[in-house]
Amino acid sequence: MISFVVSLVALVLGYLLYGRFVERVFGPDDRPTPAVAKADGVDFIVLPSWKIFMIQFLNIAGTGPIFGAIMGAQFGPAAYLWIVFGCIFAGATHDYLSGMLSIRHGGANLPEIIGHYLGNTTKQLMLVFSVFLLVMVGAVFVFSPAKILGSIWEPAFFVESVGPYVFWIVVVFIYYLIATMMPIDKIIGKIYPLFAFSLLFMAAALLVVLLVQRPNIPELWTGVSGDLLTTDKIFPCLFITIACGAISGFHGTQTPLMARCVKNEKMGRPMFYGAMITEGVVALIWATVAMYFFYDSPEPGYTNIEGGAAAINDAPSIVKLICNDWLGVFGGILAMLGVVAAPITSGDTALRSARLIIADFLKMEQKTIRRRLYVCLPLFAVTMGILIWQIADPSGFKIIWSWFGWSNQALSVFTLWAVTVYFVRQKRNYFITLIPAVFMTVVCTTYFFTEKAFTDNVLALTPYWTWILAGTSMVIALIWFTTWYFLKGRKENK
Repeated sequence: MISFVVSLVALVLGYLLYGRFVERVFGPDDRPTPAVAKADGVDFIVLPSWKIFMIQFLNIAGTGPIFGAIMGAQFGPAAYLWIVFGCIFAGATHDYLSGMLSIRHGGANLPEIIGHYLGNTTKQLMLVFSVFLLVMVGAVFVFSPAKILGSIWEPAFFVESVGPYVFWIVVVFIYYLIATMMPIDKIIGKIYPLFAFSLLFMAAALLVVLLVQRPNIPELWTGVSGDLLTTDKIFPCLFITIACGAISGFHGTQTPLMARCVKNEKMGRPMFYGAMITEGVVALIWATVAMYFFYDSPEPGYTNIEGGAAAINDAPSIVKLICNDWLGVFGGILAMLGVVAAPITSGDTALRSARLIIADFLKMEQKTIRRRLYVCLPLFAVTMGILIWQIADPSGFKIIWSWFGWSNQALSVFTLWAVTVYFVRQKRNYFITLIPAVFMTVVCTTYFFTEKAFTDNVLALTPYWTWILAGTSMVIALIWFTTWYFLKGRKENK
């Protein structure tokens, strides 16, 4: 438990110290924000700071800091290091700066920001890439909560070939359509704070139980006694498995939603950096809970919970078992509400972001419901098609999740490089984004050629060649940046 407590303190100090340093590097001021200058009553609207924090936290949370942390805990205590260092120096920095750049560019969406600094070709690529990722988020974040809800309450009527959760899929999709279409303060602004409270309550309750029970879990300096539960390579697989609790490109698509609601730039650090640190805390708690479930001594935790052994590879089932066993009936229900609400609310804001990205590209105003429908209907049709294929194919969810994980982190790479170019042009400390940009470039390049990306192993690399590829991609990234910096970067105007 010492590693856990130290990691928890490190995240708090990261917000107080490094977060303030990143804020000073960017330099927020008192210029009018898009929420004031472009107010339209639909997407550009001033919201209270506490509400923005709650919505931003819930938007970026999804199942990532829960399911990702549980699966990442299979790598042992190394998960602590990635959550702490990844969250402070990469994820929270990425979220804060992408949000602040959106504010500085009139509430621009991520493809617009990336295109402004990395060129029009990259902009077009990111437009397609971002929408594809957001549609996958919508599909993935329908399936997982519907499965959990279906296990809690099975309606009397359902399609046998699809399963009891088909009813919940339909319900979630109807909600998605309504929430995506409505002004942001009508549904999202009203119910998200309640869902965020549920998720935070769950994390706080589990934290109290951990501190009271103090399970005998592995420490960073002891490692796991015996074999790890996963045969995947720590590098690069750990850095893809734990995404939302460390760094996630998906967050860059969500920050513009709240960038359009911030009244003053100086609110940015608690809204964006703070929300990511909070998500890191949630991920850290769930990684520790999972460490108890997998590796507690003298017997793993799953042996002490009925049905635990059967759920060892099923993250949603682990969540349900732990919440019911540790928090009782009421606590378990409230915790499950948070677990279910998190992916649903991330899914609807993902599709809302996709609507705005497409509308901006087509230069289609979104004040009228009719024009919002023009974008939403085909968008939802594609999402439904992916979901139907996912359900029909036994490996569908695993395939989509694998590619979602890689695409998610790849998007963060482009965002970090765009912010690095911005800092170079502004003659500011660009190392705060250059270092995580290079690291995530190496991670994503290496992961693309591992057995996780190619299930048939045709292009999978041996460990030796994996490290060769990692080193090569790092050298190429540094050469590319250095060449651009000396030939063009220093000469460009602000």
